[in-house]
Amino acid sequence: MLLAIDKINTYYKEAHILFDICLHVEDGECVSLLGRNGAGKTTTLRSILGLTPPRDGTVVFKGEDTTRLPYYMVANRGIGLVPQGRRIFPNLTVEQNLRVGIRKDAPRKDWDLNRVYDYFPQLKSMRMRRGWNLSGGEQQMLAIARALIGNPDFILMDEPSEGLAPLIVKEVMEIVQDLHQHKIATLLVEQNAKMALTVSQRCYIMNNGQVQFESKSETIRTDPELMKKYLGI
Repeated sequence: MLLAIDKINTYYKEAHILFDICLHVEDGECVSLLGRNGAGKTTTLRSILGLTPPRDGTVVFKGEDTTRLPYYMVANRGIGLVPQGRRIFPNLTVEQNLRVGIRKDAPRKDWDLNRVYDYFPQLKSMRMRRGWNLSGGEQQMLAIARALIGNPDFILMDEPSEGLAPLIVKEVMEIVQDLHQHKIATLLVEQNAKMALTVSQRCYIMNNGQVQFESKSETIRTDPELMKKYLGI
């Protein structure tokens, strides 16, 4: 088991946001985290990373309790992030954005600039272009590439399809599926439930800061009643 979250409760000041959240991700697995806006999905990612540490409960990554570690130490243990809204550096070039993500002491050495450019040839052709000159889809590719170049074992993705044209969404989801082939685990937060359930092996559905349902993705994707009950689809 790569990640195990056990009964975490997370607050923003005195506002109780997450209630006894439990979930796990296996090595190399893609898991989707679904739910309506405000369900607590992004806060769950922030709790895993240490950006908003839980007040109680535990987050265990690769067998180590990381619940109280600062964000940079959690990231250095092999967790990458593709944040909501991409959040690339607009004043930096594509290559400078990528170099920011390099983790020189990473145990894995699978990804370097050459491999990233082979994987994302469109980024290579615009390597000297600044972030503000990229389209939304190009920025999303760059955000994913920046996470990969840190050679993570596990990537958190927060709404990677948000604001993208359908054709670009398809490309992004093909990349998410391909990460499984590279033995990189993924926890995918996504409003496009049908797409997320297609690329993930398992799913958790949240509502009001709690996990309401857990199953294999195929189980809920092929059951109209479950889709309607938990996702309103």
